Amino acid sequence: MDGRMVKVGLIIMIDKKFLAVTVGAIFVLGMYGPNVAEIIQSAEAHGVQAQLQSRFIQITNEAISRQSLTTGETLVLSGALVSLVEREQRGWISLFSESTNSGNRWEIMARDPPGVVFEIPGNSVTPYAITAKALEPGVYHVHTQLNVANVGPGLGPGTTVVVDGEAIIKPIPWGMLAYQSIIIAAAYVVTFATRPWQVI
Repeated sequence: MDGRMVKVGLIIMIDKKFLAVTVGAIFVLGMYGPNVAEIIQSAEAHGVQAQLQSRFIQITNEAISRQSLTTGETLVLSGALVSLVEREQRGWISLFSESTNSGNRWEIMARDPPGVVFEIPGNSVTPYAITAKALEPGVYHVHTQLNVANVGPGLGPGTTVVVDGEAIIKPIPWGMLAYQSIIIAAAYVVTFATRPWQVI
């Protein structure tokens, strides 16, 4: 009898230790798991971005017209888009900038190729240029951003740009806001008017 009691007591003690270790592991994973996951996702995202860009279209010969300017002045970001695939693709280019200040504001004045979305022929070299006006002072790291339809975004190597001067506050385009609000309201009306009513 005493031997069985000792075995049962030992099993219960092992179960309690196992339970304590399991609860501790869950607690530690709950505290540090999200941080580790964020680090891993961040590292994967940088690899994926570079991989997508290098497998489909590369941004090469990225150059900037000036690295120091005053608010209200423009800079030109230019280079070439080298297509590495045979099929034609659709893409759009823009200026992407990183800065320590919260504004980070630029106004795109012109794009070449013109238009927002353009065709990139297969196995080709397409020169590009983006003209942008600086609206807020700061130290920026400016890149070409290329978004390829059904592939994703890619960034050029980028360069540092210093903008001095007073911030330019653009007037709010009330007419455009009213127009967009009317279009959105009309879309809601059409959506709800054409939705089949459900009987409860």
